[in-house]
Amino acid sequence: MRSDAFISFLPSSDLVRSADFYERVLGLSLTLDQGTCRIYRVTDTAFLGVCQRETFTDVQPVITTLVADDVDGWCEEIVAADWPIDVGPEHSQNYQLYHAFFKDPDGNLLEIQRFDDPQWSSGS
Repeated sequence: MRSDAFISFLPSSDLVRSADFYERVLGLSLTLDQGTCRIYRVTDTAFLGVCQRETFTDVQPVITTLVADDVDGWCEEIVAADWPIDVGPEHSQNYQLYHAFFKDPDGNLLEIQRFDDPQWSSGS
């Protein structure tokens, strides 16, 4: 399967301060403001998401996300390879997306997601 974009999500204890850093200091352009998460374009298809720390309460503090239209297809292939999907696939009304979570062999949290938000543009 092929992904259309890549996002790493990082926690922030102060989203306003983080937004100033990523926008003013690093000069990254804001692609999507989800309220508690802000997604910045790093390259045409690579993004950095910064989220209020509370968003990470039930998960590890870093999430690596592959953006793809066919979330179900990805999940089917992962399960067919005898690898478990931990959460989903399911819709998130809060973030307007469809996604699933699983872990790599070292326990790193991975996500496959499709944005349903019409404001999202992965550049693909």
